[in-house]
Amino acid sequence: MKKISTVQENIESKFRQQVQNDKTVKNGYLVVQSEKLGIDINIAEGKTGEIQANPQQANHLASVGKLFTATLVSMLHDKGLLSFDDKIVKYLDADLMNGLHVYKGKDYSGDISIKHLLKQTSGLNDVFFPLLKKMMNDPNLEMTVKESLEWGKANRKPVGKPGQKHFYTDTNYYLLGLIIENITKKPFHEAVHEMILVPLKMDNAYINGYSKPKNKPQYPPAHIYLFNINFIENKRIAKIDYAGGGVVAPLSEYLVFMKALVTGQLIKEATLNQMIYDDVKMGFPAIGFDYGYSVWKPKAIPLIFPEKYFCWGCVGITGAFMFFHPQTEAYVIGTFNDKSYTSKALRFMLMKIIKPLLKIK
Repeated sequence: MKKISTVQENIESKFRQQVQNDKTVKNGYLVVQSEKLGIDINIAEGKTGEIQANPQQANHLASVGKLFTATLVSMLHDKGLLSFDDKIVKYLDADLMNGLHVYKGKDYSGDISIKHLLKQTSGLNDVFFPLLKKMMNDPNLEMTVKESLEWGKANRKPVGKPGQKHFYTDTNYYLLGLIIENITKKPFHEAVHEMILVPLKMDNAYINGYSKPKNKPQYPPAHIYLFNINFIENKRIAKIDYAGGGVVAPLSEYLVFMKALVTGQLIKEATLNQMIYDDVKMGFPAIGFDYGYSVWKPKAIPLIFPEKYFCWGCVGITGAFMFFHPQTEAYVIGTFNDKSYTSKALRFMLMKIIKPLLKIK
């Protein structure tokens, strides 16, 4: 079996080479930690503008932020303030619910549950990417979350009945954000700070476009690229990110969150297990994964991808990932900060990080 130092050096080297050798990638950041194995990596490669990438920089991990939203919902569940099976009509404005889900002439709006939103099985279509493109083409266009949802009602037809199939969309997580606001009587970003960031002392974390970190940043946040646009600097577009993935933090603080989630500091063990294992099969382009409550799990494939690779976590479209690998008790968090790495980042994580970690005994 390989020595710990050799494995750690190889992982760091492979990551740096991946960033250096791909001209589409401007910067990359990686944290890998396992107390069980004695692995501790926190590195950055590339540049943010003219500034050399630094591990202390905050990173926007795109839809990895959905796991924060799902965790908040689960915390409210543990407090007895909601049930995963509750219909969302119980928590949302009548005007918003009116005609929210009309599929083939039948209104299913009242049938959507919180669980449907968490598992991306509501049947609602996506509003984020169509509106992102509209905002890119119209520099004067601004929309609130509720306006985005109303736009979706008028312009995006549902893709199926509630519970019929998995369809990944930020729309579901916008609605979860509004439900959190209804129950906590606070704006979503304030609920995130009060319930997660402050208790965990994530003093350099914030919600993009909505709040600021407790500490004044020493470095600018890392640049992230969607359709060749630096998303982190566009606060107008950031407003529609919201509960669908607006968390920005150094990777070391994402690690704090993930550890707290795994070790029961945020929710009950039974609730976490429900988040992980109450799942559905993901469709294209995530074939080979099951999806829980914002939790991705690669499926075991005999010989090619055995059970020992099992891990769970969350993925961002900009080549971001945040996973826990139970067998090695390793936390693997990273990003290539470019949309071109949506799937390549997952392959890198599994083959270039988790596979080498399994060789340590």
